[in-house]
Amino acid sequence: MAMTPSPPPSDRPRILFLGDNIQYNPDIHQRLASQFDIIHPQSADLNRPAFLRHLRDGSWGRFQAIMRPSWHTGGEMGNWDQELIELLPPSLKVYASAGAGYDWVDVVCLARHGIVYCNGAGASTEAVGDMALWHIISVFRNMTSSLLAARSVDSTQFSHAHHDLPAISYNPRGHTLGIVGLGNIGYAIAVKAYAAFGMKILYHDIVRKSPEQEEMVKAEFHPEIGSMLRKTDCLLLATPSTMGGRPFLTSEILAQLPRGSRFVNVARGSLVDEEALAEALRLGDLAAAGLDVHASEPHVNAKLATMPNVTMTCHTGGGAVETKTGFERLAMENVEKVLNGQEALTPVNAHLIKELMTNGHANGHGMNGERNGTL
Repeated sequence: MAMTPSPPPSDRPRILFLGDNIQYNPDIHQRLASQFDIIHPQSADLNRPAFLRHLRDGSWGRFQAIMRPSWHTGGEMGNWDQELIELLPPSLKVYASAGAGYDWVDVVCLARHGIVYCNGAGASTEAVGDMALWHIISVFRNMTSSLLAARSVDSTQFSHAHHDLPAISYNPRGHTLGIVGLGNIGYAIAVKAYAAFGMKILYHDIVRKSPEQEEMVKAEFHPEIGSMLRKTDCLLLATPSTMGGRPFLTSEILAQLPRGSRFVNVARGSLVDEEALAEALRLGDLAAAGLDVHASEPHVNAKLATMPNVTMTCHTGGGAVETKTGFERLAMENVEKVLNGQEALTPVNAHLIKELMTNGHANGHGMNGERNGTL
């Protein structure tokens, strides 16, 4: 099998570019190319066996950065776990990827090796926020039942929906929206829901927002999740999931919600025990659910898919041209910042690296002079 030849010697920092060519920000790519050597492997080199082999063989040299500007390509090697991370060269300082979630990459392991991981935080905020509003409307107004009845081209189904749905549908206005995770996306959803629907905003997070931010949406902070759940009409997940993390929405959590409440997930499918969710819907403990993300994508839960009170979309919450443009820009600009000794724009694990360096718990791989970019 032909191997990718080692790049020619150069004194310039080297970037490993994973995935499709740049589509939306050619000017930034040209700026990078003027400062750094960019190695762009072919797609055949990105499947896991080939990718690990190239890392073991050092085919791409001692690169200082990795960038994955497109979410839909560049991830063919699968999860970035310890097996893969251990093979990265000690010269590596930064990995910047498209996408807001990072449940596919072990950011703690990267931190132990002195590698800062940057996501596409902010690029998808507007799009995901809009999708959340659509799901909120749907679970209050039973939009899936209405849409299915209309598309059935059956006058009986149409008439039933027209006459029966109003008796079980409500306006979101005045209801409480309990948000788990009030980061960039969660807060954008709170702003939109407050401005558009006049919803009462409750939230639970490990970090409390500033008084000014809370006041803007009249948000009520709940350090204890149970106190928020008991007051919630619609529970919305906007919190990150970690690799190997356990579901947040379990039967125990569902039992603390008021009967007839609603649920929306625009975060990660792995945060939800879908069997427990289906049972709560079957029993009427939950009135409706809106799911943009699913536990076993691209497969959806068969039980949930048959329920007319469940709205499903195909993890397209962030699916907009503006998001793709922002993902590209952030991936390239994060790499550029770190390689030029500046702070990354959207670091996920920089605080972990600093803690490890302070406490002397680094394993030595990358905590040397080669990885000295400012995080």
